[in-house]
Amino acid sequence: MDKTEIGRLEGLWAGEFGEAYVERNKEAAKGRDAFWQMLLAKYPVTSALEVGCNLGGNLTWVSQHVPPCQTYGVDINEHALARLHEALPHVNAIWAPARQLPFRDQWFQLVFTAGVLIHQPSESLPLVMAEIVRCSKRYVLCMEYFAQDVVEVPYRGHEGALFKRDYGGLYQMLFPELKLVEQGFLTKDQGWDDITWWLFEKTGTLAP
Repeated sequence: MDKTEIGRLEGLWAGEFGEAYVERNKEAAKGRDAFWQMLLAKYPVTSALEVGCNLGGNLTWVSQHVPPCQTYGVDINEHALARLHEALPHVNAIWAPARQLPFRDQWFQLVFTAGVLIHQPSESLPLVMAEIVRCSKRYVLCMEYFAQDVVEVPYRGHEGALFKRDYGGLYQMLFPELKLVEQGFLTKDQGWDDITWWLFEKTGTLAP
């Protein structure tokens, strides 16, 4: 594993580049309530974790359907976490890299990412996905840019910082215990950025 590349990108998102991203996405929550209301009405959960939560564009809505004390977000940008804590003081905002989540196995009923796997280098992507699956007791939700083959997209002057690929297919290939429950597409008009989403359920691990 190329730890140098992983460290470079984590440093990028933890520093001024990540803080600029926070400022560009101050209004990220707008329009997203319809999706979360639909999803969590069909698939109710009592605990949830967002990996790469930024300043809470999704947790704003998730915490209206999941008890806030059981709603968690992790990120490596301390500025984003501070903003999240100010806006949603009852939601748990924790500093942690996506490749090393500080939770026990199957701790959350739902673990998800939204526009986070796309920023993972190939060296760390399987590890990040494995951590997400490890921490989920029931559902894994993946919301990312889709491409049939791996496509690197130039991203604000940085190389190796954004990749489109079939993240749903990769989850199923790496983790056969995941069963695809539902998938869809969300557009800019719906408050998103033309992303594909996949909802998986873990099989063979649910408590009676």
